[in-house]
Parts: sequence; C-alpha cells; structure tokens
Amino acid sequence: MIYKVARQDKTYVLRLHRNGYRTAAELRSELQWMAALAQRGLQVPAPVATPNGAFIAQVDGVLVNVLNMLPGAPLGKSGQLNDIEDPQAFFRDLGRKIAQFHELCDAWTPPDTFSRPKWDRHGLLGEAPIWGRFWEHPHLSPSEKSLLVDVREKANSILKVCKADLDYGLIHADLVGENILMQNGQMSFIDFDDGGWGFRDFELATTLLHFVNKPDYPDLRQGLLDGYGARREVDGDLFDLFVLLRATAFVGWVISRLHEPGKAERSQLALDTALPLARTFVNAR
Repeated sequence: MIYKVARQDKTYVLRLHRNGYRTAAELRSELQWMAALAQRGLQVPAPVATPNGAFIAQVDGVLVNVLNMLPGAPLGKSGQLNDIEDPQAFFRDLGRKIAQFHELCDAWTPPDTFSRPKWDRHGLLGEAPIWGRFWEHPHLSPSEKSLLVDVREKANSILKVCKADLDYGLIHADLVGENILMQNGQMSFIDFDDGGWGFRDFELATTLLHFVNKPDYPDLRQGLLDGYGARREVDGDLFDLFVLLRATAFVGWVISRLHEPGKAERSQLALDTALPLARTFVNAR
C-alpha cells in the first residue's frame, strides 16, 4: 500500500510492503539503487533514511520505507499519451533518457549484498518465470497453450545462443506510462518495485508494448530506438522478440490476479496482445 504523507512544507510517499513479495534484502537493495541514481542526477524518488541511517524499517511485522515525492503527472495509461504533440519526437527523447538511466546503472557498483530479481532467460522463460508460467493461463484454449509452449521453446533456443552478446544490466523493468512522470518537459521514473537485472532490449520493449496495436506504433518504435541508439547500442533484429517476451510475461502476471476486480478484462487484453505476436514469431522462418 502507498500513502501520500505531508509534513510541514514537504510531501513524501509512505510504502507499506505486502508480506512475501520482496525480502528485506531486496527492498534495501532497491532503495540503495534509487539513492545512487538520485545522487547522480536522475529524476527518481530518493529514499528517506531513518535516524539511524536505514532505508527500511519494520513496524508490526510490516516492512516500511519513505520516499521523497516527485512533482508531475503520469505520461499516460494503457497505451494513452497525455498532451504529447509529437509522439515520435517524445519517444526519441524518452529513448535518450532510458539510455542515460542505463549508463548511470552501469557506472554504479552495487554492494556485495545487492539482491534483486533477474529478468534473464530463466526469469522470462524458465520453469518458474518471475511473473508466472504464462503458457498455463487458464483462459487459453488447448491450441493457444500449445502455441505459447512453442514460443517458449523457440525463444529459449534463440536466447541460449545470443544472450552473451546482448546488453544486460540493471533495468527498471516496468517503464510504462504510469511510471513516467512529466513536469515542465522533465521526465521522472518512479516505482522500481520490479527492477533488477535484465536485458536492456526488454526494458525498451516494456515501454512500447501497450502501443503495439496503435496505428502509429512503427513511428513510436523508431523514435524510441533512434533515441536510445544515439547513446547506446540496441539490437533491432531481436527487439521484436523482447516485445513478445514482455507480452507473455504480462500473461503470466495476470494469472494470480484473476480474482481481482477488473482483471478479467485486463487478462483478455493480455491474451489479445500476446497471441498474435506469438503466431507471427512461431510462423517466422
């Protein structure tokens, strides 16, 4: 749970973490990472330390931390852009911002105790993916389950061969519109809850996935990759695979949330997005 807290002339974000989702070590690592990024000039919520210098505390068995609250409004929600006059140019700027973020991550040396999820081949396609066994979604037909099994096998084979050549490091892992704040042309990144080690192409694919069925998707894709590519290398040949892997990860994510209000519609959206991408991938040479 997240609360806005006002104290004198400052506002903060109070986070109460649900038991079992992240360990204390993982939360501490997340906050150390965010503190390092904030110190280096990236617009992210800086953690507020307790009087003894700790970033997290335990209150009645619940892990708690406080962040400085950043100004701004979310970029958009579910593939919508709020008040963006030139989306392609904006995505070019966003690509450069994400590249800067990755550069700062690479320049930082995490402590030996650093512990965060790994969005690697196993985290995306292994027996226990981070967000769930997407090929076992209960709403899949037998033929659709078979399709996603084929996707898993083919994608696994590709990543086994090329993973050593891919850009891999710390990623936010959820840079969607809701987690990008805009204020007077400035971008801020929030909600590092899923952040960890991963493929940088997966990061970019995450940002684009909600737009994949929009008419201007090719322009947004080109803008993001051009902006990122101006500062860092991006593998255009494999990029569409990572868009698919983000889509299948989302299918896995909704499995444990089907009982929540509105999740049936979200689940159908996840399937409607992933399955056409899966068919294209499996049928390609």
